[in-house]
Amino acid sequence: MVGNEELRSWLAEQVRARVVGPDAAERHAEIHTADGDRWFAEGSPIQRVHADSSMFVGGLRALLLQSLHPLAMAGVADHSDYRNDPWGRLQRTARFLGATTFGTVEQAQQAVDRVHAVHEHVVGTAPDGRAYAANDPHLLRWVHLAEVDSFLSAYRRHGAESLSQGDADEYVRQMAVIARALGVPAPPESEQSLRDQLRSYRGELRGSRAARDVARYLLWQPPMPPAARAPYGVLAASAVALLPRSARRPLRLPWFPVTEALAVRPAGEVVTRALRWALQPPPDAALG
Repeated sequence: MVGNEELRSWLAEQVRARVVGPDAAERHAEIHTADGDRWFAEGSPIQRVHADSSMFVGGLRALLLQSLHPLAMAGVADHSDYRNDPWGRLQRTARFLGATTFGTVEQAQQAVDRVHAVHEHVVGTAPDGRAYAANDPHLLRWVHLAEVDSFLSAYRRHGAESLSQGDADEYVRQMAVIARALGVPAPPESEQSLRDQLRSYRGELRGSRAARDVARYLLWQPPMPPAARAPYGVLAASAVALLPRSARRPLRLPWFPVTEALAVRPAGEVVTRALRWALQPPPDAALG
């Protein structure tokens, strides 16, 4: 019979291999044990949020929300190979968050520089005739706002601990450090400012065929092995449940408040708790 520790190790290996890559253990050690100053103090709000399994829900919500900006979506549709290499795209995002949140100052800056280099080639013309560029500060701001709002919302709903208003504001301030490094001018530094800046984009957001294709792919056609489809489906449903109604309509996503309250939310808590248990270090793991 497989013991709890064997099951935990197996599940953690399966998740990390897909989310971080086959060299997950080496990358974790490289980031967490490297000597040097960090952008953020150990145990600060950004580290608590980004280390939590609720990020699986927050990441999906962020992708759905970001797709509502036509220029951001055009960049994804024209330059992202998300259908043929979905895990590669997820792994690159996970590595960026890991380096900037937990890595040394040098590792964080290297991660930012890599993103800038990739963004230089993400330019083109959207279906409506407008030009877009991934390094456009206005688009960078939208991507940043969607991520901060999604990660914060997911942690509040499914995170391991409650988050005070002060900690939530500090999380937004800490995310602003990364945003400024990426080229976002005057990013929000409080939750109220985050809400205000999100509202300022409402007139620019709309559904598109490309955005609905992304939603369909993420929610109903993910490249998952059969055994993982049920828990992934719960995470996806939890991400949709956290979207505002104004974001669901253009993506043609349903709104069932009673079902979400009675079924989706409890199921999401079960899956995120299971992932949290699997991904925590074993009790006898050596530190450092």
